[in-house]
Amino acid sequence: MAAPMSTVGKSSAERLPLNTTSFQKKTRTKLISIPGTRPSVQNGQLLVSTGVTSLDYLLGGGLAVGTVLLVEEDRYDSYSRMILKYFLAEGVVCRHELFVASAHDNPDDILQELPAPILDDVAIHKPVEQPRLSCEPPDSLDAMKIAWRYQNLPKVQSALASSSRFGHYYDVSKTMEPEIRQAAKCHRFYLTEHPTQSSPTHSTMLESYSALLKSLQEVISSEGFDVAAPMSKSRNILRIGLPSLGSALWGDDLSCHDNPRNGHALTTFFYGLRALLRSSLTVAVVTVPSHLIQDRALMGNITRLCDNAIALESFKGSERETNPLYKDYHGLLHVRQVPHLNCLASKLPDHKDLAFKLKRKQFTIERLHLPPDLSETVSRVSRGELAGAATVASACGSGGSGNKHLDF
Repeated sequence: MAAPMSTVGKSSAERLPLNTTSFQKKTRTKLISIPGTRPSVQNGQLLVSTGVTSLDYLLGGGLAVGTVLLVEEDRYDSYSRMILKYFLAEGVVCRHELFVASAHDNPDDILQELPAPILDDVAIHKPVEQPRLSCEPPDSLDAMKIAWRYQNLPKVQSALASSSRFGHYYDVSKTMEPEIRQAAKCHRFYLTEHPTQSSPTHSTMLESYSALLKSLQEVISSEGFDVAAPMSKSRNILRIGLPSLGSALWGDDLSCHDNPRNGHALTTFFYGLRALLRSSLTVAVVTVPSHLIQDRALMGNITRLCDNAIALESFKGSERETNPLYKDYHGLLHVRQVPHLNCLASKLPDHKDLAFKLKRKQFTIERLHLPPDLSETVSRVSRGELAGAATVASACGSGGSGNKHLDF
């Protein structure tokens, strides 16, 4: 068969454009390589570690760059301050720059209390095998470990951990050495060193928050953390720690009155903070005394303005501190909000009953498991209830016999 007239006498090079298409191979965008960061496997967002491995797992692998983590303080502000110290200590070890702002404690005092990093072989917890008795065969021991009806059920692990290692471990019983701490560059904002003056014009933001936001903006622009800035040098991450925002120490009456005069000052600050973080290589951890804020609707607005939000409920000073059900824990952790990054729906944690405890060296978050057997405690409670019921019945004249306890 003869060839078509349109291709007769043409070379192969001239006929090549007829075989090409407009489809091109999709290539992955090159991510920014910064020490102490890794891309998320869920949405490709750049992540940093909070310093607490179990909290990283709870947040989806870490804290995304350009986001805000809100921590609702416990009543004594001990465990929330510890999470902030873990976050700053991780930045020192990863050679990230720090920005610490405070209205009460000097930022230098906060940095001096950072926990010391520990070795990997000390941090990895290996299960300790119980020694078997020589008089009993191993088969009988395996058969008696669990009842037959529970043998096919999956084993529940209380620890929250990922298969891949991210972040470091720290010893809260020791402070970081000054040589390690001084190697990291830190920017400080102490409110007493920045005297604020009342503005003659009406503004929805307090002067203390305005000065803090202005100082933070100057650091981001001058140190090259802005994404739009030319890449003249190697990029780095700026970790921002803001403790006890919304308290009276910042001049805010949000936690002092039911109807505060500056009710929208903190929400306005969060709007400006998010705008700065979205366009820069920064990440922030903010603590707020939510138990002092009476307006729950306003606290809900503050939570929605943050990307991640958790609440710490300590057992100190409550009835749960002496309750044997919670003897292995120091408080409960509630997940208020998870981020929606590069997706329509966020990945919610598959477990809602979470508790935290402070070990001798580490702060961990685990799944809350109640003890399976409280026979002595339950029997005591039951006897007390039965004794009370018998007393009421005898007082009403319904019981003529002398038996005060009912035994079934």
